[in-house]
Amino acid sequence: MYARVATFEGGDPSKFDEMAEQMSAGGAPEGVPATGFFFLVDRETGKSLGVVLFDSEADLETGSAALDAMTPPVAGVMGRRVSVEKYEVPFHMAP
Repeated sequence: MYARVATFEGGDPSKFDEMAEQMSAGGAPEGVPATGFFFLVDRETGKSLGVVLFDSEADLETGSAALDAMTPPVAGVMGRRVSVEKYEVPFHMAP
């Protein structure tokens, strides 16, 4: 498993819930062969992390290219993307 972690700053914390609802209702964006998403927020600072999980490194690269070409799903809510990092996930536990 692989993960892409994008960090955003300057978001609008009052709209994080609205954005989360839109993201969960829409599923994976076109061209992003993801197996899971996490949206982590710090409402005090307006910072957020978007974590996208992929089954393979090839899927990570395909999805990352598609996500790099996109803007955040709700204009102005997430703020600006300040970094993107890619990780291998050697261990994942789900209930």
